[in-house]
This record gives sequence, structure tokens and C-alpha cells, in this order.
Amino acid sequence: MAELVGLVQRLEVAVGRLEDMSSSGGGGAVSVYVVAYDNLISGPVAQYTALSQKIGGDVQKHAELMKQAFSCQRQLLVTASSSQKPSDSVLTSLLAPMSKVIQEVQSFREKNRSSPLFNHLSAVSESVPALGWVAMAPKPGPYVKEMQDAAMFYTNRVLKDYKEKDKMHVEWVSTYVSIWTELQAYIKQHHTTGLSWSKTVSDILVWSGCLWSGDSGATSHNALFASINKGADITKGLKHVSDDQKTHKNPTLKVQGGPLPSGPKPFAARPTAAASPARTLPPVLELDGKKWKVENQEGAHGLVISDTELKQVVYAFKCNNSTLQVKGKINSIILDNCKKLGLVFDDVVGIVEVINCKDVKVQVMGKVPTISINKTDGCHVYLNKDSLSCEIISAKSSEMNVLVPNKDGEYTEIPVPEQFKTVWDGSKLVTTATEIAG
Repeated sequence: MAELVGLVQRLEVAVGRLEDMSSSGGGGAVSVYVVAYDNLISGPVAQYTALSQKIGGDVQKHAELMKQAFSCQRQLLVTASSSQKPSDSVLTSLLAPMSKVIQEVQSFREKNRSSPLFNHLSAVSESVPALGWVAMAPKPGPYVKEMQDAAMFYTNRVLKDYKEKDKMHVEWVSTYVSIWTELQAYIKQHHTTGLSWSKTVSDILVWSGCLWSGDSGATSHNALFASINKGADITKGLKHVSDDQKTHKNPTLKVQGGPLPSGPKPFAARPTAAASPARTLPPVLELDGKKWKVENQEGAHGLVISDTELKQVVYAFKCNNSTLQVKGKINSIILDNCKKLGLVFDDVVGIVEVINCKDVKVQVMGKVPTISINKTDGCHVYLNKDSLSCEIISAKSSEMNVLVPNKDGEYTEIPVPEQFKTVWDGSKLVTTATEIAG
């Protein structure tokens, strides 16, 4: 089946090339960089799709959306290879279909948080904004690398879960990561400082196979890039969150006076009107299906969730200077974009995740198998005697401390290493934690 899928994708690429030549009047040759992109699609993308079909379920459905995203990007490359760079408003329309599929990829992950293949979905969802390289200048390659690194936290978890159980998932990780590695090499060869457009004039509407109808307006490049990237926030799809508040992967907030994210910068924006004040969203504490949603809480120090069930999850988003207590045994807890939040909970059978937070405290009253800390600055984890076997997994985080109880009931604070030393022992790399001097 995997071989058949790969063959079908190669045939689709060949048909696409014939259609391109037909669109140019029958005598035009496909651009060198379009042919090179076809090799990327018929190579690692096809292999990733084939393995995803073998795994099946949500991974297969996710891969179909990714296939659409690469197809739309190919259409844009065909357009660029035969047309001069268009105005911002036309470029916005050209990128809109790809932006839509990227958002669908990320929305699929959020709608399937209970999936047994959630780590696979998260790896793809975190890295798919890499396709926004076409709106980046002058360093699209490093941007793709940054998005590839964003998936590493979840690909490592897939490897940990399946390394000894199913080698197909290990191969899936290797193949998926190779997509972005080869895309970086492709960009370095053909689009080093940004998407290469033709020097000759052509009717861009004829060449655009993915163009949407309708007037998109005079949207700037930065706004366009934000449209491509906005779904990367883990809260994509929650009805109470507006796009203008998504900061950690929205480069336009730099222009609007918001927090400065790390990583590569988009190309310069044209002068824009003064930004309107951010809206204050109403606080939320409600059960939506199986999910307890705790959102936009400010200075709320008595938040309690007590009527819980094992199948339920708690999702806390943008809660600042507040405390939340979760009673009973539940499936999982997620803290996202929270500041100075205190969490106290009884028992979690799955995982407690802390993502994009600052200065939070987590106290375990019962048991929890895993606590994940990702992209967080300042996190104190208080364990009790029943939770000392808990695994704490961290990535891209700082100022983490674990507090363990002594015999006299007091806590001993132990920092989580942030600095590591890696050496070659003759056969493999060996990494050990080191203490920061000073």
C-alpha cells in the first residue's frame, strides 16, 4: 500500500507538470525550481504520506491536509516562476488558500486533543507554519529551521513512546523531519533571500491555480504573514480568543507595539495606522463537552473545579495572577499563556502540560505520571511523597525548580538543569547536565 501511494503521488506530480506546460501554451518549460520542488513532493512528502496511511486514523487524515498545503504552495511557485512580483493585495489572495489549509492542519490537532496519536498531530501542527517561508525575507531558510525545531519536543515524545514498540512510527518521525531539512536545502539553492519571482511580465491570474475570488484589500506583507502563522497558537479555534491577542507566533505584534518574539523577523512593514487597544475578553470558567475551559482570568484567587470525571481535561488559557484548584481524578491539565498562576490538583492519569507560561507554580496533592514544561520561563513544581516518581520533561524553558518534601514536612528546592555538555565517546554522542558557574 505504501509503495502504491508513493507511485500515485509521483504520477500526480507528472500530471501537474503537463498542466503547467499546457497553461503556458504548450511550449513552455516548467521552471527549474518548480521541478526541484516536485522532487521534494515525490520524495519525502510522498514517503510521509505513505507512512501516515499505514499508521492510519488521525495521522492519515492529517497527512491529507498536509498534502493539500504542499499542493497549494506548488501552485504559488508555478505562478512566481512566470510572473513578476505582484502587489500586496494580489499576493495576499495568492497565499490565502495555503493559509487556509495551514489553519485547517492546526485546527485538526486542537479538535483531536484526546487522540492516542496526539503527539504525531502536535509535531505536524507546530511545524506546518514553516510553509510560510514564501512570505519571509531575507532569511526564509532559518525560519523553516525554527519551525522544524518547534516540532522536536513532540517528535521526541513519539520516539520515546514507540522506539521499542513499533519501528514504523520511528520511521515516520525520520521521514517527516526530512521534509523540512530538504525544504531548507531547496530554499538555500533557489530562494535564498526570499521567494524568487520572474523578471518577465505575465498574467498572474492565468497562472494561479489556487487563487481565490474576491477583493482582499490592501493588506500589508506583515499582515499576510500573520494570517499564515496565526493558527500556530495552541488555542486556535477557541471561540473566546481573538487573533489580535495571539502573540507568541504573530510577528505583526512587533509593529503594533506588543511583546517581541524571538526568532527571525519578517520583512519590513509599510507604515500602518495606530493600533487599536486590545480588547478585554470576559473571564470564562465552564465545562464544554469533556473540556473545562478556564480563560482570561485576572486576579481570581478562588477558582475551583470540583465536579470532575476521569475522562475530562482542564484547559487554562491567559489566566494571570490567579489560583486554580482541580479536585478529583481527571485525564489531563494544560496551562497555556498564563502568568503568575498557581495550580493545585489532586490526581491526573495522563499529563500536566505547561506551555508558553511565565512564573507559574504547580502543586501535586495526589499522583501524576508526567509533567511537561515547554517554552516557559519560571516554573515551580511541588511534588508530594506519592508523586516522586513523576517524569518531568522540559524543552526551551528556563528557571525551573522541583520542590520535594523532607521527612519533617519541609520542601527542598532543586533546579532543573538548563545547561548541557555533549561529547563524542567514539561511537555516539553523550549528553550530561552541567551546573552553570557563577
